[in-house]
Amino acid sequence: MNTSMRVTPNTRRRIVSVLLALSASATALGVPGAAFAQEPATASVPPIRWGTCPKAEPPYPDPSPKAQCATVKVPLDWSKPKGPKTAVFVARYRATDPARRIGVLMSNPGGPGVAGADDALYADDPIGGYSPAMLQRFDMIGFDPRGIGRSQSADCDETITDSIPARPHNATEFERLRTLNGRLADSCLKQTGPLAAHMDGESVARDMDAIRAAIGEREISFLGHSYGTFIGERYARLFPGNLRALALDSAMDPDRPNAERYLTDGSITIDNTLKRLAAWCEKDTACALKGRDLTAVTDTLFARADAGTLREPGPHGPTRTKIDADELSDFLTFALGKWNPAEAAQQLAALHTGKGEVRWFSSGTDPASQLVLCRDYDFRIRDYAQYRAIRKRVAKAAPHVRYNAQALNTVLGCQGWTMPPKPRPARAKGDLPPVLVANATHDLATPLPGAQRMARSFPQASLFTMDVVGHWLYRRGGTESAMRVIDTYLTAPKG
Repeated sequence: MNTSMRVTPNTRRRIVSVLLALSASATALGVPGAAFAQEPATASVPPIRWGTCPKAEPPYPDPSPKAQCATVKVPLDWSKPKGPKTAVFVARYRATDPARRIGVLMSNPGGPGVAGADDALYADDPIGGYSPAMLQRFDMIGFDPRGIGRSQSADCDETITDSIPARPHNATEFERLRTLNGRLADSCLKQTGPLAAHMDGESVARDMDAIRAAIGEREISFLGHSYGTFIGERYARLFPGNLRALALDSAMDPDRPNAERYLTDGSITIDNTLKRLAAWCEKDTACALKGRDLTAVTDTLFARADAGTLREPGPHGPTRTKIDADELSDFLTFALGKWNPAEAAQQLAALHTGKGEVRWFSSGTDPASQLVLCRDYDFRIRDYAQYRAIRKRVAKAAPHVRYNAQALNTVLGCQGWTMPPKPRPARAKGDLPPVLVANATHDLATPLPGAQRMARSFPQASLFTMDVVGHWLYRRGGTESAMRVIDTYLTAPKG
């Protein structure tokens, strides 16, 4: 999951194919017995009426001329299928070889809070689109999830966020954070209306089945990335008989981890990535700290930050601007997550010597992601005392980085949120196809333990891993082999 990701037409796909014969781990995993529920009925939806797609706003290029667009009306609250409706924006790119067409491939790019129709609008983009072989075999279907993008984008009073403490240091600040998060949530309800309370993953999964029905398909294949994997898991629980294939790239933890486990998994990932950087530094002459123990250097930086003696570096030496431990953890999370070893080591050297430049990363989350995450996960923390205890245990598990800043942003963003988490839906009866889960071993946004739990949540699943640092394997470039593995799985005969 990447709550700060912004998708542009040339980067929206970031999807990578991988041959199953490559040396990566693909392990069949079982799932313990689960309770079953009757498969919920999809609301009656009329056949979809495709039309011309809207032009893009500059500086983005216009969609492919082959793309078609439409809207599907779905219940605003799925517990009231005959109640008020909301519109979901849908795009399609039809299979280029109808004689060899497999069916429909629906996708979601995650975020949460990212519009997904671009997956179809720019399906043939030579940089960020699908391979020609995939375009031949599938009708590509993308959609903007409810409350996102062209599906009635949610509106909140974001001026409130400026006053929310990024890292509460005492009980007063923690309570202020909870109070202001509550006001932000209430502003979303006031400015968006009831839709703000129904942007959870289960509702989106039900919308997907309404789209399936509207386009007249008996079943779909689905490719989810990052938070899109959570939506795919929800769809599989609700509509197992309507899935032909399910590929989950950079997978969320489906088991609804509490704040501590979520934060611990992400923080250990960052700590291990720092150790990976230290190992690189021992061998590569490009390391600005070659010959130094990088983890020891980082421990010293934290000690200086705690003592109030760490200063921001400048071109001629340390400046007067202090750097605290939270700022250092934020820096490490995002500098290591980018995985440019030479640049990360150079910036650590600048912090260590006081001379040079450091690129800082802003903390925080956005209301669109909070509207989704705080309904799908239960990250509630009782009070500041519990928060401090969690932080201490997490820092012990990840001593060289203390915490994963992106994960902590998410956890803190849900404190005081006035729309409570939804329960995980019961699993409906029906057979699922074998599922493919793919993940990097060092993924700060969707750590490997969560992907392992995702694979274990299905009766038949293969877990494909790549020993790399990064998020979103399905893309051209360094993880292109993963793209081939996923494409091979999706196009293989089923049944």
